[in-house]
Amino acid sequence: MTDVSQEDVNHALEILGLTLPVTPETLTETRRALLHTWNPARYSNLTNNPKQYMQAYKKAEEMTTLVESAYALLSAVLVPDEASDVKSEK
Repeated sequence: MTDVSQEDVNHALEILGLTLPVTPETLTETRRALLHTWNPARYSNLTNNPKQYMQAYKKAEEMTTLVESAYALLSAVLVPDEASDVKSEK
């Protein structure tokens, strides 16, 4: 696994709009809310202009990707892995 810098963690926190400390519940709830907000399908009825629709759709796709990657990074770094804790106890 590659090393994650503090700058990467701070950027992920900024994308999700969170501050430390982060709980697994808060992280999951924030991810769910942002994915709902940035769901590309939500832009289908906003305009009849195809160019504006595609711009909004692409922005939503980019944001969805950013939210997912920030969630993955923070869940791997900040949320303790219970499975590894159980294995280390044995």
